[in-house]
Amino acid sequence: MYAFFVTIHVIASLFLIAVILLQAGRGGGLSDTFGGSQMQNLFGTKSASVLSRLTAISATLFIITCLSLALISSRRNKSLVDKVKLPKAVQVPVSLPEEIPAPVAPVDIQGGADEAK
Repeated sequence: MYAFFVTIHVIASLFLIAVILLQAGRGGGLSDTFGGSQMQNLFGTKSASVLSRLTAISATLFIITCLSLALISSRRNKSLVDKVKLPKAVQVPVSLPEEIPAPVAPVDIQGGADEAK
């Protein structure tokens, strides 16, 4: 089902790109490159209305496939991380020294440790 929608989506997007590029804009578009008279021979004298309808249809199909692919992919609930089997954590024994030495008091260098002044 997912592959079917992806295939339809790709076809609709390529068709939408082609129809938009064939439309004559301010600069003429690709329709002038291939000959403007050929577009009239192919679609008749109302080629602009035919191309605008094809654009609307392909854009609608593109939006529908976008939404359906988003819904399908959100409901798939398959993650690549869930498929990976990680090894269990290894417990490493930590050995601490039995007796911790007491901290040493700092010694006053000038006059001694406990000299009263």
